[in-house]
Amino acid sequence: MSVLVFADSHQGKLAKPTSETVYYAKQIASKIGGSVHVVTYGITDADSLAKLGNYGAEKVLVSKSVTHSNDDQLTALVAEAVNATSAKVIIFAFDPMGKMLAPRLSARLGAGLVAGAIAIPEIDGAKFTVRKNVFSGKAIASFTIQSEVKIIALLPNSVKAVAEGDSPATVENFEPAIPEARIKVKEVKAISGEGIPLPEAEIVVSAGRGLKGPENWGIVEDLAEALGAATACSRPVADIGWRPHHEHVGQTGIAIRPNLYIAAGISGAIQHLAGVNGSKTIVVINTDPEAPFFKAADYGVVGDAFEVLPKLTEAVRKFKAAN
Repeated sequence: MSVLVFADSHQGKLAKPTSETVYYAKQIASKIGGSVHVVTYGITDADSLAKLGNYGAEKVLVSKSVTHSNDDQLTALVAEAVNATSAKVIIFAFDPMGKMLAPRLSARLGAGLVAGAIAIPEIDGAKFTVRKNVFSGKAIASFTIQSEVKIIALLPNSVKAVAEGDSPATVENFEPAIPEARIKVKEVKAISGEGIPLPEAEIVVSAGRGLKGPENWGIVEDLAEALGAATACSRPVADIGWRPHHEHVGQTGIAIRPNLYIAAGISGAIQHLAGVNGSKTIVVINTDPEAPFFKAADYGVVGDAFEVLPKLTEAVRKFKAAN
């Protein structure tokens, strides 16, 4: 029995969650006695694809004719890969592309779907029990899939990918006959100067109205640069135009799960917490010791961001210079 992983590509490179989804698929394949295959597109670097074998992939199927902008054809590509590999389990990352493709494929194949899984499923024969966050991360629910074909979308940064060997995967061209797309994409506008995409960032430095104005964001960007982090903001900051909307994290913005989330000048309203409470470690900097965010923080600093952030940046730079 085969487990198939869809690997998204960004500008000709594998998306960051790929190693996690391949490792996750390998754990499932080990339980059901199967192999792991990967389907992707638009990637010419065969070495990077072959390295997926270190995480458990046996074979990687690559299409060069399908484009990122056409989810109609991407869905058809994955469906053809399911047929070619006889896959009964399909794994996506629960990222923007996975959110588009997994439901389409579920409807197309009549497959059960759990979107946003956070752990390796418990398997009892043909029954998979999968855990995921519910109620904005305040609780965990278990869902059972009993259909013949099963689809799981893994929440990024939920399972640590471990390279279990040095066995390269076989890389093959995969160009099945795919019907012409019903939707024509006339133009794609990408955000420029975004830096590290927030959903892929392992460290995020965020700030709110406590910074008093957009002219003060330099201290946030300096710390982010020192840490190799992405920058983010609270919703009010994006709404009043201090920062671009693609940096807004929270219930109505982007939900993130970095290893480290540093929040300066953010009170910690429940809507903001809903988008960041999956972070492994949360550090809060605020002048108000009663700020709600401190209750969710692993570490809290009661202090002025205008004093704390520059000192933290200096300390990080000194540490890196010495190491």
